[in-house]
Amino acid sequence: MNMLMKSARSPGDPRVISTGPGTLASPDQLARGLGWFSIGLGMLELFGAHRVARTLGLEGSEWMIRACGAREIGSGVACLSVNPAPGVAARIAGDALDIATLAVAAQQDDPRRGNAQLALLAVLGITVLDVICHQGLTARHARQPGPGRDYRDRSGFPKGLAHARNAQV
Repeated sequence: MNMLMKSARSPGDPRVISTGPGTLASPDQLARGLGWFSIGLGMLELFGAHRVARTLGLEGSEWMIRACGAREIGSGVACLSVNPAPGVAARIAGDALDIATLAVAAQQDDPRRGNAQLALLAVLGITVLDVICHQGLTARHARQPGPGRDYRDRSGFPKGLAHARNAQV
């Protein structure tokens, strides 16, 4: 990665000798991790829909799995943005759809019902992470309650309004 960074810089640019600690708080880091997880899962669902459908006992529903994959990629990209809260909220809504779909598959009379039950447990666990992340993001990025700044006594002149009125131009 360092070689790639060096090749992209102009000869006159300063060199990066070392990098410091990241500035992202833990909810933001979790959102970034969930975003990359969503993108990976979405790619699997898009390109491996037939195999996922066969594993879960959902043959004939490959179109739905591909649609879920596209949704996962979209919410994953949103989680990687500057404001990841909408992306994490989209993940929570998507998890609800996945839970409903897997709950139906887990109750079917199919020998692969155990796979669907295991997937359902995994989605429930990820949903808990999504909810924790969303709560952390909203708490971190929310405006603090209380009175705002009071600027009524300010005139916009550094030495005061009286001094500005007496100033010679």
